[in-house]
Amino acid sequence: MDRILKGVMRYRGTTREQMVKEFKQVKDNPHPKAVFFTCMDSRMIPTRYTDTHVGDMFVIRNAGNLIPHAHHFQDEYYSCEPAGLELGCVVNSIRHVIVCGHSDCKAMNLLYQLRDPKEATQQHRRMSPLRAWLLEHATTSLELFRNIQNVGFDKPVTFSSESPLRRFVAYIDHENRFSIEDKLSQVNTLQQLSNIASYGFLKRRLETHDLHLHALWFDIYSGDIFYFSRGSKKFIEINETTIDKLLEEVNRWYS
Repeated sequence: MDRILKGVMRYRGTTREQMVKEFKQVKDNPHPKAVFFTCMDSRMIPTRYTDTHVGDMFVIRNAGNLIPHAHHFQDEYYSCEPAGLELGCVVNSIRHVIVCGHSDCKAMNLLYQLRDPKEATQQHRRMSPLRAWLLEHATTSLELFRNIQNVGFDKPVTFSSESPLRRFVAYIDHENRFSIEDKLSQVNTLQQLSNIASYGFLKRRLETHDLHLHALWFDIYSGDIFYFSRGSKKFIEINETTIDKLLEEVNRWYS
């Protein structure tokens, strides 16, 4: 808390005035451009690595950047993730939803360990809210990952998405740059696009291409950020060489 309180004092003397100006600019007419789902990991600072500002994005964070599938929610059992989708995409008519996973994700590292039935018992679930959360909402990602692992990462995998006609194919780290847990993280990131598309209140906008789903992946040790290209069927590093091609694809697919 000592560091936090001193940080507040530095903010008061440096960026506070500029931020207040930005708050006033968007007060009566905010136009956020994206709903951004990412992990609660303290190393993930999405406004910094996307260079976004006040009013640009709704940001929703949890352990493992998970968006539970709609079939988990019946009667009165809901959580903040679908509420965030409704607030962003229905109430505020935001047209882009982004899911951003990352390397060395502690939640994904634990999910990888939960392949072992001894680590995934009911007793473990009762004792660990984190394990219960992952086993409830990330099992699909883990099962899909295991299937890919069995056939080989040089083989493509199909993800369902906005509609049957918009299913997409992906190769997961076929260049073998990342650890096995990071491969799981990439699978999990793409699986969340399918989970988002499962909500009925988004169906019409998705089918009419008025709402678009994207995936990013952040390598925290190199600082590189990857965008999932449906055209190339893989995560592509965003850099000076690839940016024009990625912008062209985004404008072609999502304009």
